[in-house]
Amino acid sequence: MNDIQIFLEEQHFIDTKPKGTYEPMQLGANIACLSQSGFDIDVADIVLVGCGDWSGVDKSLPYCNSADAVREQLYKMFYWHSDINIADMGNVCQGATPADTRHALLTVLQEIHQAGKIALVLGGGHDLMLQQYETFKKAEQMVVASVADMLIDLDETEVVNASGFLMEMLTGSPNFVSHYSHIGFQSYYAHPQMLETLDKLRFDFYRLGKVREQIAEVEPVLRISNIFGLDMSVVRYCDAPANINGSPNGLNGEEVCVLTHFAGMSDQLTSFGIYGYNEADDTHNMTARLIAQMIWYFVDGYRVRKSEAKLTEADEFINFNIVSGELETTFMKSKRTNRWWMQLPDGAFVPCSHNDYLIASAGDIPERWLREQERLS
Repeated sequence: MNDIQIFLEEQHFIDTKPKGTYEPMQLGANIACLSQSGFDIDVADIVLVGCGDWSGVDKSLPYCNSADAVREQLYKMFYWHSDINIADMGNVCQGATPADTRHALLTVLQEIHQAGKIALVLGGGHDLMLQQYETFKKAEQMVVASVADMLIDLDETEVVNASGFLMEMLTGSPNFVSHYSHIGFQSYYAHPQMLETLDKLRFDFYRLGKVREQIAEVEPVLRISNIFGLDMSVVRYCDAPANINGSPNGLNGEEVCVLTHFAGMSDQLTSFGIYGYNEADDTHNMTARLIAQMIWYFVDGYRVRKSEAKLTEADEFINFNIVSGELETTFMKSKRTNRWWMQLPDGAFVPCSHNDYLIASAGDIPERWLREQERLS
């Protein structure tokens, strides 16, 4: 752990607070901070790290510690999850160049990954998600990646930046992305050819209207994801006023908290990043408060994850056999969490929704089942 301290700022947010600032049941009194004596990452479940690099968005924007504005709100919240240990590494130091800063973030994320912990990144520009991906790439591990963003950042650019980082992540060689899903894009900001490209690659994409209409359909998407990057632009401006380049449309505050709760529940997800927040543009710290609530719900989702049974524990699930037309399959529903799985022809069970079961029961083939079949062929 001492090896990575050179990549982190010496003063932690907690060091700026007088002793006794937080009540015993508030998060600020229960989060283990790197600057505190006896810090041990091995006992943590979730590890926070901030990185305020905006060079991928605009090189003129200064490096900032907006993550501390989120901590200001997060640490005041009450700690309802005593069985979950949260650690906070603090903020990554600004390097001599943006590449140096990214290398520092990657090094810290690799340390968290090697320790078998869940990393929670507070960015900066959305292109920092590449460091989440690089962590797995360096370990030569295939990943399922998901992004929530009003834009699809697939621009072809000379250098990797926030508007084109997905091109590098999805097409770079060697490539370790086995599947990709995009959540909450707004059609009028998406070039039709981008969607055609994603479809040809058999990736999945969910427009904003679909997500808002049936947000439960996104839970199985996040359940299979290893990394998740959420750009705050996916939230409408009135609910996140720091989104000065955002949209009057988007997810509302409650819906984005549902999304992060789903992410916390995911059995596979070990790297989660929240990007696009700059406290300089925040009105009354309202966006920082929303992000703090999103993190709280992520932790709450993790509590559900810990309670889920394994698919091999037959007594913990209810089976529903479907034989209708061309479809013959089995659906499983967890008695503990009410989550659903469906069986593919190869015998494997994949996450699905209650709606998929209802569609199959009515004699139709769920689109999710068909997409999974396409990827197997």
